[in-house]
Amino acid sequence: MINQKKLGGQGLTVPAAGLGCMGMTKIGDFIIYGEADEKESIATIHRSLELGGNFLDTADLYGPLDNEKLIAKAIKGNRDAYIIASKFGYEIDDNGKLTGAINGTKAYVKKAIERSLKNLETDHIDLYYLHRLDQNTPIEETVAAMAELVKEGKVGYIGLSEVSSATIRKAHAIHPLTAVQTEYSLFERSVEEAGIVATLEELNIGFVAYSPLGRGFLSGEYQTPDDFADTDFRKYAPRFQGDNFYKNLDLVKEITKLADEKGITSSQLAIAWVVAKGHLPIPGTKRIKYLEQNLTAAEINLSPAEMDRIETIVPLGTSYGERYDPANMPVWD
Repeated sequence: MINQKKLGGQGLTVPAAGLGCMGMTKIGDFIIYGEADEKESIATIHRSLELGGNFLDTADLYGPLDNEKLIAKAIKGNRDAYIIASKFGYEIDDNGKLTGAINGTKAYVKKAIERSLKNLETDHIDLYYLHRLDQNTPIEETVAAMAELVKEGKVGYIGLSEVSSATIRKAHAIHPLTAVQTEYSLFERSVEEAGIVATLEELNIGFVAYSPLGRGFLSGEYQTPDDFADTDFRKYAPRFQGDNFYKNLDLVKEITKLADEKGITSSQLAIAWVVAKGHLPIPGTKRIKYLEQNLTAAEINLSPAEMDRIETIVPLGTSYGERYDPANMPVWD
């Protein structure tokens, strides 16, 4: 069974690695990390629970709405065995369509939670995040509305995703944050460079790392940009285009050498590194084989010498290409 850890300072205990469920459904017209099979995805969620990996990460954006509905099927009759994290903020209209806006208003917080509770077929969400900052709504308004959900028992703990230290401090002053979620991997350490990780440590807020496998690139599976299907959003990310792709591939090859010496996969090394840094990775998968590898990775120990060697391969500041296209790049105010 996987080890457990405290996430933040508000009392939430979670496994040392979670299960990112985004890839189990589409987002609009995009297939995330290849085609998914509902039956296999549900079996993966069940296997994760068997191994002690009961922390599931979803969002109303995924689908939209379909991902939460899939999770409802998977946990039906066994809700209390799971810790469910979901997110809101990407505005979804009453027809289940994305409007293109980010909405953090009090009215939308209340609308979003009721819809997610219905889709998840539950009366509470354990950890509820604002998915992206609404630049037109004070964070104090959004977090105050989220705090009301905690008082009502509809939410256990609250968090934010992809925000600056300044926003974290403002939010935490309104209601204690349990976690902040941001992309983080051997390829993506801007939260360290920006001092955000230091802020979280100071305030005793947990850090949840999404895409700890560099959006699957650290697996070594992809050898050319053409390996991504036209419907795969990674094909349009600057990090995986042109020269950037091959510069990053060279880094993967060096990481793979160290993994081979240790008798593990490059993906496992990447997850073990995040855990060794003291953070909570939520690698996404929809297949039992990779789930088992990922959860095993959370218990792999890396020596100080191995951590130093990783730093020489991918030192802080190493990044070839932005992680999103300009239109979707998170804004840290």
